[in-house]
Amino acid sequence: MKLGDVRSIAKSHSIKSDHLSKTELIKAIQTEEGNFASFASAYSGECDQADCLWREDCFDVVHHKKGELS
Repeated sequence: MKLGDVRSIAKSHSIKSDHLSKTELIKAIQTEEGNFASFASAYSGECDQADCLWREDCFDVVHHKKGELS
């Protein structure tokens, strides 16, 4: 999902998106929605939240982070 789309969702939850990264925004949205702020934490490559809006982006971020650590 593009950052602009994430910012729109954040705005609908009255979350100010100034100076927040995409990851920080998504975690804030997850918290505001009453969910665990688990975005970008599926380091094992597994996640039981199959219907999560952020699932694809989450795995992309984790994969990228793992590559940086190698």
